[in-house]
Amino acid sequence: MRMPALQQLARRALLSVTALALGTAITTAAADDRPGKRLVLPKTGERCANDPKCHNRWHPAIPPVAVAEPGDVVVFGTRDAFDHSLDRRSTAADVVALNLNLVHPLTGPLYVRGAKAGDVLAVTLLDIAPDDFGYTIIVPGFGFLRDVFPNPYIVRWDLTRHGATSPDMPGVKIRFDGFMGTIGVAPGPAQTETFYQREADLAAAGGFVLSPQPLDALPAKVCGVGGTHRERCLRTIPPRENGGNMDIKQMVVGTTLLLPCFVDGCGLFVGDVHYAQGDGEVAGTAIEMGATVTVRTEIRKGMASLIKSGPHFEGGSQLKKLEPDRFHATVAYPIKKAGEIPPQHKYLNGDKIGPLINLSEDLTVAARGSLNEMIDWLVKTYGWTPVQAYVYASVACDLRIGNVVDVPNYAVSTICPLEHIRK
Repeated sequence: MRMPALQQLARRALLSVTALALGTAITTAAADDRPGKRLVLPKTGERCANDPKCHNRWHPAIPPVAVAEPGDVVVFGTRDAFDHSLDRRSTAADVVALNLNLVHPLTGPLYVRGAKAGDVLAVTLLDIAPDDFGYTIIVPGFGFLRDVFPNPYIVRWDLTRHGATSPDMPGVKIRFDGFMGTIGVAPGPAQTETFYQREADLAAAGGFVLSPQPLDALPAKVCGVGGTHRERCLRTIPPRENGGNMDIKQMVVGTTLLLPCFVDGCGLFVGDVHYAQGDGEVAGTAIEMGATVTVRTEIRKGMASLIKSGPHFEGGSQLKKLEPDRFHATVAYPIKKAGEIPPQHKYLNGDKIGPLINLSEDLTVAARGSLNEMIDWLVKTYGWTPVQAYVYASVACDLRIGNVVDVPNYAVSTICPLEHIRK
């Protein structure tokens, strides 16, 4: 073997050891071995409004803040979902006072040179460096069990790469499995209008929709009260075909996210990073944090035709790390109390749903049943309050679909890892 090859092998080995020591995946090791420059987009200013690289709405008229070449490594400084409005001194009263118009502050858009509408932007996550503080909150009126847990609540976390602990959750240490809660690309004009119209129709039918809101919208020149496109600047809460707030915990270090480009340059944005989350993010938040995110961008020419309903992502064995060492699980079916109409169904025909005990092929009701059963088990087993159990489920437990064929009773499990809990 020639000396340059030996030197490269030694470098890879050293980087691998370093990555393991930091608690990151081995896939980080070769992050800078391929051609391409390093582009850094640090967060600046106290809030998103003070940072020209930050926005909190989606529209194709939002101008790019930087340009990258395919193959470049890009480092994004990111803010938490509520724009650093909470800290270690925050209380439930501060949760009630949160300005929801600030959600989500996103770094970007990034223009990737050579990317055209119809291409796919492949974004490989190389590393996430967490800030030292995070939080999990319950916002009244939001969350999967918002009817069961209507009051504000906060858990404040101390974060390192080796684990998250909190005075509000004694005896719990959550493993670091960071990922980008919100990542995507700019919608084009046609997609923007499609997204707007279908959500307006749903809102008219009584569905839970956040319509465009210019107040505190950024960038102000495009989306604010006097903005040029304020009536079509989309909120970032729902994910859409361009990605966004997907909250998919499997998008960890080593995975590659495939985003269809709707505009030239794609317009990549990143934010809302999660330290850890259970599948479902049932309380409405995970362990929310600011972070430094390192990715590599590549273009797959003409491949967007393969992506229809939403982004794809790919990877390898890194998902094995997410599985529990020990667990307890509950199972439930679409069965409810007579007269009960879950909040997710209230915009439908309550006269028909209400009297039924057994619904047909309904994953929402099955998931609610499984989650409520798990919360009850955690309370009885560990002496937690119900709201503490709800938070633990949101940051650590996974809702899993068992079957979608055994009519009328689809099955959903809630699987909770036990290794995070010290009795």
